[in-house]
Amino acid sequence: MTAPALLESRGLTVRFGGLLALNALDIDVRHGEVLGLIGPNGSGKTTFLNVISGVYSASAGSIRLDGADITTASAQHLSASGLARTFQRSRLCLPLSVFDNIVLGAQKRLNSGLWHNLIQRKALAAEVRAIAAEARELLYVFNPTLADKLYDPAISLGMIDRRRVEICRALIGKPKLVLLDEPSAGMTHDETDQVVDEILGIRKSLGGLTIIIVEHEMGLIERVTDRCVVLNYGKKICEGKFRDVASDPVVREAYLGQS
Repeated sequence: MTAPALLESRGLTVRFGGLLALNALDIDVRHGEVLGLIGPNGSGKTTFLNVISGVYSASAGSIRLDGADITTASAQHLSASGLARTFQRSRLCLPLSVFDNIVLGAQKRLNSGLWHNLIQRKALAAEVRAIAAEARELLYVFNPTLADKLYDPAISLGMIDRRRVEICRALIGKPKLVLLDEPSAGMTHDETDQVVDEILGIRKSLGGLTIIIVEHEMGLIERVTDRCVVLNYGKKICEGKFRDVASDPVVREAYLGQS
């Protein structure tokens, strides 16, 4: 008997006026897998991430996370339910420290009560130290030297380290599902190769992490994914291992046009 998927979308449809951005999309994401979401520009990849993370509302269909219906859930509820994401464009608060940026991803784990924060100062300090240690460990997996910059302002970092910090912010909350939107955006090929190795390393160290990754860099997709779903005009046109979908004539036509 097949185990239930961690994430399920059924008939997921999104309309922006007369534009059909997602067209009755059925996608399953299994526990512990890395699913690549690929397709030409405008095919609906980021729209799918935005809908399941509560940025956009679905026009029709349903979404379930670990068995619970999250179709109309708020972004705050989704975060508390174990979903985290990064964005194609950097969303770091650049004047703040690396630690300040990462700790934003741990809000659901922190005690935000007034009594705790104003009166129980020792407990608060212990909580902050524990989160700082976890943040440093995550940074170390990506780049050992970055772990020593925990209290440096984020604006002092290069693009690849900013991407690392954003991924660590998504991971610090110990999510069930992580959505990575174009993690290689703005980086060189060498930097992209480094991030690929680091994603593989963090997946191994955390164990059982489930990831959906949207990416145009096919070398990254080939190396990190277990399975791919190909979208075109908001519809799923192919699904399977990267090598299988990359050689599919329908996929090649979607990317390259008719010969």
